[in-house]
Amino acid sequence: MSGHNKWSSIKHKKAAVDAKKGKIFSRFSKELMLATKLGGKEPDTNPRLRSAITAAKNVNMPNDNIDRAIKKGAGELGGQMLEELNYEGYAAGGVAIIVDCLSDNRNRTAADIRNIFAKANGNLANSGAVSWMFHRKSRFILSDENLDEESLMEMCFDTGIDVEDINRDDNQLELIGHPEIFDQVVSLFENKGIIPNESGIVRIPENQVDVTDSSIARQVLRLLDNLEDYDDTQDVYANANIDDTILESPASE
Repeated sequence: MSGHNKWSSIKHKKAAVDAKKGKIFSRFSKELMLATKLGGKEPDTNPRLRSAITAAKNVNMPNDNIDRAIKKGAGELGGQMLEELNYEGYAAGGVAIIVDCLSDNRNRTAADIRNIFAKANGNLANSGAVSWMFHRKSRFILSDENLDEESLMEMCFDTGIDVEDINRDDNQLELIGHPEIFDQVVSLFENKGIIPNESGIVRIPENQVDVTDSSIARQVLRLLDNLEDYDDTQDVYANANIDDTILESPASE
């Protein structure tokens, strides 16, 4: 979206496939559990949980599953204790990658992530090695059926919300701002009856690495795909700018 990260656009296309695999429900369950653990089980006082519930419902996650995940996060049902883990590394061609995970076994997850990088000609790096290349931002994806960039910007301006950027892509609007505005935007959309397709605090690369060699591009995409498919992965960020002709070729699918 908006040229920030072409991998973000690729992930949108993968979402439907992930939903069919059922993996997306597992990821939302973990996010619901962690949001509850960190901020409590009352959505009214926990914006992260409210956002997670909305996102889960957008992919048709059953209410029973949502309720069960919240109860687990609150410790009412026992079960696994999750912690947030972050891994940094490089793919072929010097592409920087950050992987956010939720895990109940950090040793297992670390070994698995290291193995995934190695198999795709990548390597893990020390903490802080690539995170400085990314900025944490609030990000919302909206359908543009009843909104346009100008009306959305005006809506935020009128309520004192400092938005950095609003862009259109594939009949959707992307709103970007500092992490601090996340709660404000969630409340604004709730008051206006607007349900975002996606929302969260994400990592956006400051600069991108152009990948024009098809062989390197395939290695990068294979690594990103394998990281995305890993059970403990919640999100993957990369600063790869892969040429469109490579993305559209059968070999990269």
